[in-house]
Amino acid sequence: MTGFGPSFLSSTSTSFFDLVRTAQPETLPATTGVSPVLSPEGTTVLALRTAEGVLMAGDRRATAGTHIASRRIEKVHRADDRSVIGIAGTAGLALELVRLFQVELEHYEKLEGTPLSLEGKATRLASMLRSQLGLALQGLAVVPLLAGLGDADGDTGRIFSFDPTGGKYEEVDHHAIGSGSGPARSTLHRLWRPGLTTDDGVRLALECLSDAARDDAATGGPDLVRGIAPIIRVVGPDGQRQVPQDAVLEAASALVGSPQRAIPGEEAP
Repeated sequence: MTGFGPSFLSSTSTSFFDLVRTAQPETLPATTGVSPVLSPEGTTVLALRTAEGVLMAGDRRATAGTHIASRRIEKVHRADDRSVIGIAGTAGLALELVRLFQVELEHYEKLEGTPLSLEGKATRLASMLRSQLGLALQGLAVVPLLAGLGDADGDTGRIFSFDPTGGKYEEVDHHAIGSGSGPARSTLHRLWRPGLTTDDGVRLALECLSDAARDDAATGGPDLVRGIAPIIRVVGPDGQRQVPQDAVLEAASALVGSPQRAIPGEEAP
């Protein structure tokens, strides 16, 4: 078997990340010599619990200093069939972390014959962040958000936040990360209610991102002119899926045209 060294053939770890760190560390994100000056930054991402499970949404803007580096970056991704991951911080490294985390979960499932538990996913992700502490100290921080269903049928959604040093924290009902997280959290605290439907959750997420975009220049709200909608993914009993962009734009258009904003799940007077 050419191309596979002894480390690949003798490893007993279920962690793909640990395997690569031992066998080919040069393929992992660089830990030195990277300048943060022009590195695009991505914000804002939020997650909330719904009656069906969890919903995660992220705006599409990435900035490099005072410039808009991208209007179409995707910050919310599928982790596996029962979980989603969102990223804020240094965009390039964050997207690389997402891809590596996805492979990590696939690697574990192939070796063990069963998916990693949601708690285990959060612990693995925290470990991966901790190993990149050098990048965080250089100002190239990555801050993910993980959400999904528990491991038994009927389990409710769970949300985990992290800090750049690998700290892991379980949130109760909702959370937001990124430079626009302050306004987004305020809206979540004000309008979130237990038992939200997915449609109500989509409207609430759009309202949070719109409020964040109003107060934070690094956050882009729904762009109806260019047809750019936030990425919204939901996880429920049938697995994870992305809400169609057309449906998100339609909900955003209705929100803009509303004479006043109603609390999700309640009729406007």
